[in-house]
Amino acid sequence: QVQLVESGGGLVQAGGSLRLSCAASGRTISTYIMGWFRQAPGKERDFVAAIRWSDGYMHYGSSVKDRFTISRDNAKNTVYLQMNSLKPEDTAVYSCALRPNSYITTTHQTYDYWGQGTQVTVSS
Repeated sequence: QVQLVESGGGLVQAGGSLRLSCAASGRTISTYIMGWFRQAPGKERDFVAAIRWSDGYMHYGSSVKDRFTISRDNAKNTVYLQMNSLKPEDTAVYSCALRPNSYITTTHQTYDYWGQGTQVTVSS
């Protein structure tokens, strides 16, 4: 099993920044994707960003590109999501997920392991 634990959510004003962290532990997987998804009340779970652990290749959702940055720390088995220029529409529960595969996908059903989620609230 793989355990994912997020941290770093909170309340921020529009235009502000937050950094989310997701620490992975448990079973060792040689090839995988780490992704971030978000879900606002009454809405579908949306893809935010993902990174391929082996080479750092990244992919972003269109609504966050140029504002959010995903990165990883191999030594800490941790993935980060730096969120800048936050907007009220970024308000959601953000969850990290792991896909034991080498191909990045944007559909949440293709990710096998999930963290508990962390709330991000952006006030106007």
